[in-house]
Amino acid sequence: MSTDRYQSPLSERYASREMQYIFSQDMKFTTWRRLWIALAETEKELGLPITQEQIDELKAHVSDINYDVAREREKQVRHDVMSHVYAYGVQCPNAKGIIHLGATSCYVGDNTDIIVMTEALKLVRKKLVNVIARLGDFAEKYKAQPTLGFTHFQPAQPTTVGKRATLWMQEFLMDLEDLEYVLGSIKLLGSKGTTGTQASFLELFNGDQLKVDQLDPMIAKKMGFSACYPVSGQTYSRKVDTRVANILAGIAASAHKFSNDIRLLQHLKEVEEPFEKNQIGSSAMAYKRNPMRSERIASLSRYVLTDALNPAITSATQWFERTLDDSANKRLSIPEGFLAVDGILDLCLNVADGLVVYPKVIHKHLMAELPFMATENILMDAVKAGGDRQELHERIRELSMEAGRHVKEEGLENNLLELIAADDAFGLSREELEKAMDPSLYTGRAKEQVEAFLSQVIAPVLEGHRELLGMKADIQV
Repeated sequence: MSTDRYQSPLSERYASREMQYIFSQDMKFTTWRRLWIALAETEKELGLPITQEQIDELKAHVSDINYDVAREREKQVRHDVMSHVYAYGVQCPNAKGIIHLGATSCYVGDNTDIIVMTEALKLVRKKLVNVIARLGDFAEKYKAQPTLGFTHFQPAQPTTVGKRATLWMQEFLMDLEDLEYVLGSIKLLGSKGTTGTQASFLELFNGDQLKVDQLDPMIAKKMGFSACYPVSGQTYSRKVDTRVANILAGIAASAHKFSNDIRLLQHLKEVEEPFEKNQIGSSAMAYKRNPMRSERIASLSRYVLTDALNPAITSATQWFERTLDDSANKRLSIPEGFLAVDGILDLCLNVADGLVVYPKVIHKHLMAELPFMATENILMDAVKAGGDRQELHERIRELSMEAGRHVKEEGLENNLLELIAADDAFGLSREELEKAMDPSLYTGRAKEQVEAFLSQVIAPVLEGHRELLGMKADIQV
């Protein structure tokens, strides 16, 4: 590890080796060479004088890239693609004359970007599916565990721990649906030439329109794609990068919301993220158990949310068939967006897999507020016993205010039930009132909603991606 120059935290601390490889130099330049082979094979099949021996020579040197030769050449010519054409030709002297034949730099650059983003989206999909699966296990386990609901982070009608988890899952599921759509619609640039007109290939094939028409579909098939974009300038539309970045931003938003809820729950001591035996929460306060993984999810997610502006602005400011003010920006925004989301999903997977729930604390908090929430049921019972609904409603309001002062101003327990039991207007004993204190009476259909969501919505999704399931996250720090 180099210690005398800047190292990206995304690669050093957060992103997986798998995602790092997808955006590595090896992946990039071996893909360039695969694309040159696909072009040469297609041109040969369409009748250009290219021999199988030349193609075999190219195939023999796909992976053993002579980086030193390419670097030295780039110092002279200041052009990365032509430097690698030259370096490949040094290794393949018989084939050097047909490498990159008829193509422009974007043939390898843009097609590789599409291929790399496609592979990265597949890895994101895998991790996203596993996050949903882990949260599904959590929701199933705690589907009937009553907990205090919150609106505006103020106590509200009870829900269940499992039902709350389905809210997280549903947002991640929306992200998965968006990802599947973009992944299913992404296409290669193909080989369109300097301004997208395929003029160089029309010249190569002596004006044969049919052969030029066949070129892109054949290249796409060799590279594992169903099609190429039908029209382009020199580059594929930078709108593609915008769509991809928006997928990443959507995942980041969902993860941020999930992590915020965990942080708030950990403050309440109701639910905690995993905390390892030797983990240190604070350098000064040894007792602390800070939600550092959830905080890191939020931190990285904010980066991805703002990073999504880069491709959008780049897409909006491209001129006619090609400008180069996209290049430096793309080299940063797309890889780093993916590396950050990769780290985010590993953290989400780790947190979801190890969430610790404290039912007694949850019950304590719920019972402190439940008397207020039970007043409607108490009111109905008192009316059934012969009371006047309007008079009793006003009396409950007054007693609720008194109990609220008891809690807030004196720091004491909620004594609303005692106050109601002592009021002859209600005609209810403390024992009768206690019957209304079963939390499960107030969670509505939360448990049934969880069961329906998991069986009808999540189960088919997981079954459709069963080959992706079973991964565990490796958190480095």
